[in-house]
Amino acid sequence: MMRSRLPRLLPVFFAILLATTPLYARANDASAAPGYKFQRGGWTYVHLEGTPAEIGYQHGRLLANQIEDLINVTKVETLHSTKRDWAFYRKAAQTQLWPHIEDEYRQELEGIARGAQSRGVKLDVWDIVALNGNIELPEYYVPWLDKKEKAANAPAAANAPQIRPQGRCSAFIASGSYTKDGKIVIAHNNWSSYADGSRWTAIFDIKPAHGHHILMDGEPGVITSQDDFGVNDAGLMVTETTITQFEGWNPDGIPEFVRSRKALQYAGTIDEYADLMRKGDNGGYANDWLIGDRKTGEIAYLELGLKNTPMWRKKDGYFVSSNFARDPALIKEETPQWDPNNMSQSENARHAEWKKKMAEYKGEIDIELAEKFLADHADSYTGKTGADQRTLCGHADVVKAGIPEWDWGPYYPGGAVTGKVMDSEMAAKMELIAHAGHPCGESFYAAPFLARHPEYGYLKGVLKDMPAGPWTKFETGERR
Repeated sequence: MMRSRLPRLLPVFFAILLATTPLYARANDASAAPGYKFQRGGWTYVHLEGTPAEIGYQHGRLLANQIEDLINVTKVETLHSTKRDWAFYRKAAQTQLWPHIEDEYRQELEGIARGAQSRGVKLDVWDIVALNGNIELPEYYVPWLDKKEKAANAPAAANAPQIRPQGRCSAFIASGSYTKDGKIVIAHNNWSSYADGSRWTAIFDIKPAHGHHILMDGEPGVITSQDDFGVNDAGLMVTETTITQFEGWNPDGIPEFVRSRKALQYAGTIDEYADLMRKGDNGGYANDWLIGDRKTGEIAYLELGLKNTPMWRKKDGYFVSSNFARDPALIKEETPQWDPNNMSQSENARHAEWKKKMAEYKGEIDIELAEKFLADHADSYTGKTGADQRTLCGHADVVKAGIPEWDWGPYYPGGAVTGKVMDSEMAAKMELIAHAGHPCGESFYAAPFLARHPEYGYLKGVLKDMPAGPWTKFETGERR
């Protein structure tokens, strides 16, 4: 009897099929469809679409392991800095944040939890909500709670960062006579701990059932960009930097991560964006927002405090941002510990450098120059060049003589962890260019750092290498 050769040929067939299947398809599974992901340039590109529950489930299933990993980082960092364990943050997520989250985003957050659970990751919706609140809970809610309880139960360990609104991020937006083509150019460096920043490398392409198509960078498990660089199909181009030393919290307000996601998803104009950010303001993650409308060429600067929320706008000019407040009332009432006249401080030194670059390159600013600005190591205070806490591409782990003790602490492993740039033409095509790791191109290596600085030994296990990748273009609907 003749035996079929089919059984012997099947392994060969499947090997050929696997070899010829696109990488993005092999990295995904049918259970996450129509969501998918792929890797490029040090980033994970994630496409999500559908209802809130569907978007959430796709998100959680595709990034389950990365979400679990980021939660572990958050547990380590917040326990060390606030002396409050993860159970505290889960409870705060349930009592402080959840009651003020509208149903659309509740469904998405629950979907993320279900998606991660489907991959065997043991977490629930309170872990996901706490992760989404990983800036506003420890840096805004906890100081408010400590003050309310008149308790000093959240001091940081010696030589470790104080958990409070920190100086993070450098950004600019320019239009009109300041740019090469007269249209908008926007750019942003995200500053964070290297433990967090080495994982802050997702590009989310979100096509919701309602609202605008979104392209933004972000973190696994988080429904907003969180460092807030993005564009929507209505032509809004958005970024921000934190208002350093800010004090304020409204327990009855809407979480910032909800307002920022809703604004990018539903706003079609600068005014609509500002209205959605102001409505229900809880004071959490208080930022200076740079907003551009590619349809009109107008740019705006929304300083979103809790008591003060002024906005400036123009069609010809620029706005720069590096964690400094500009409104006199906000400075007096909501950043009482900050000295705007101390030019040795990081935020003020970077402000001076931004203004210098805008004047020097007026009429020439484009994507190429924006990338160079974000990689810049000029220290305006000393007049010298070399990466440190005062340079646009910040390296907080570098300490030099004459630099005052900073809010992150000496040699803290943190600084500029990504860069993003975009212009009006790219926004029209829903594109952005992103750089993983220090925009200057310098890589960070965890093992030698920890050997030199055992005071940061608590990060062993979560601090990992942060290689600098190339500037990489992304657009909506990519499958490669």
